[in-house]
Amino acid sequence: MELVVKSVSPETLKTATLVVAIGEGRKLGVAAKQLDELSGGAISAVLKRGDLAGKVGQSLLLQSLPNLKAERVLLVGVGKDAELGDRPFRKIISAILTTLKGLGGSDAALALDEIVVKGRDSYGKTRLLAETLVDGGYFFDQFKSQKAEPRALKKITLLTIKAAQAEVERAVTHATAIANGMSFTRDLGNLPPNICHPTFLGEQAKALGKEFKGLKVEVLDEKKIKELGMGSFYAVGQGSDQPPRLIVMQYNGGKKSEKPYALVGKGITFDTGGISLKPGLGMDEMKYDMGGAASVFGTLRAVLELKLPINLVCILACAENMPSGGAARPGDIVTTMSGQTVEILNTDAEGRLVLCDALTYAERFKPQAVIDIATLTGACIVALGSHTSGLLGNNDELIEQLLSAGKAADDRAWQLPLFDEYQEQLDSPFADIANIGGPKAGTITAACFLSRFAKNFNWAHLDIAGTAWTSGGKDKGATGRPVPLLTQYLLDRAKA
Repeated sequence: MELVVKSVSPETLKTATLVVAIGEGRKLGVAAKQLDELSGGAISAVLKRGDLAGKVGQSLLLQSLPNLKAERVLLVGVGKDAELGDRPFRKIISAILTTLKGLGGSDAALALDEIVVKGRDSYGKTRLLAETLVDGGYFFDQFKSQKAEPRALKKITLLTIKAAQAEVERAVTHATAIANGMSFTRDLGNLPPNICHPTFLGEQAKALGKEFKGLKVEVLDEKKIKELGMGSFYAVGQGSDQPPRLIVMQYNGGKKSEKPYALVGKGITFDTGGISLKPGLGMDEMKYDMGGAASVFGTLRAVLELKLPINLVCILACAENMPSGGAARPGDIVTTMSGQTVEILNTDAEGRLVLCDALTYAERFKPQAVIDIATLTGACIVALGSHTSGLLGNNDELIEQLLSAGKAADDRAWQLPLFDEYQEQLDSPFADIANIGGPKAGTITAACFLSRFAKNFNWAHLDIAGTAWTSGGKDKGATGRPVPLLTQYLLDRAKA
């Protein structure tokens, strides 16, 4: 869907559908008043009949109003608050999109510039609006024998004042790249595990390298992983017929002298739990256990599309965790690339086993900061539900930058503690460290494990177990998070 920004009066625009705001109590917004006057009071007459109360997300479609160039006028309720929060604003935009998708018109124009969103300027408000529109058009029917009918709606024009046009256009550019990145992430997550395996992800990286010439791609196979001394990473994939892959993608958009930022993604393309087998119910959703790697792919794609002036390294630790005669066992001890030994008490705590070696590998790039992203613990869903990602790390400034980015992008994270007391839960009588810390504080002890491999750089860990996908039934699917948060963090670093 194409988004266009124009600075024109709504009544002069020829469009299939013109969208204007109505406040609760049937209060006409600025644009609605102009249209009402031109149409001889047609809008206020309809409102007097009580057909629309103006509550958030309500809508009413009017056809062929006199003296207007628009074929239809869609009245949308924006509530009674002078300033809207992010969530009700998104609800309004989603309601508009749902109505527009059901109409026959190929275009629409939104005259919603007057809506005030709490704590957001023209750029911030437009980012939310544009991301909601573009991401709201996503669908996944690749494996349906009967494809969805092509939608008539191809273009949406955002109307704004001349003084704000440049900022609104910048917001649309950023939002479109982020939504495209989210779409890429969602596609990868929604693919079935018999197709989306570690080798396939390596092929996706190479394809991205061909699409964007400034991207250097290296895919390390299981032989190289073993040669590097990544005993922990290798152990996770050794039970599967699908070999593991370490994918390294480098984008140098900044100065040669600038140290890169690094994103490290967990790419477990299917997680049975290994020998510590998961319950069968809902195991199909373990194809989403590569959500961290998928979100790195999506963020990188947004960065490449925007040509951000930064240096970025993306490292994806990809494996399939299967039970077999060759699989790692509870009680096995492995040696990581860092030289630390790990006693594997539970093979279903495999994400940290692949990430720890990937974090050690990241050291060679001398990064400014390293952020790992992983669908790591069910405990994070217990703690934060499905609305907020868990955030832990060893550098307060980096943590604050990510929290701020999440707030700006409406893709929020929440910091959990990483106190030394929790580290003791990982003590092992036989190795340097155990891979689980017992039933208490599971998200924190998982991060404590990773922190042992991140002592030489500024590091943060995002646990997206609750936010990377929506569970259950016909609504099941990848969300594309935390692409908005990560891209915002990099936009802030690039000051773009």
